[in-house]
Amino acid sequence: MSKGQVTIPKEMRDRFGLQPETEVEFIAEDNTLRLVHSPGSGRGRKLIKKLRGMATTGMSTDEIMELTRG
Repeated sequence: MSKGQVTIPKEMRDRFGLQPETEVEFIAEDNTLRLVHSPGSGRGRKLIKKLRGMATTGMSTDEIMELTRG
């Protein structure tokens, strides 16, 4: 089964910040096909989702806030 992958030239990837695993959508408009970032995608969001709930500091929220405020 094909993944339906396409190759985007490096110049365009660099210009528009398309990193590996960036999800995009194709939008058909008349005789044109537009490629746009998918809402809510991206490496940062994936990393946050993966790390959510993994903190093991043993500290309360108030203790952490005190540390960040100095």
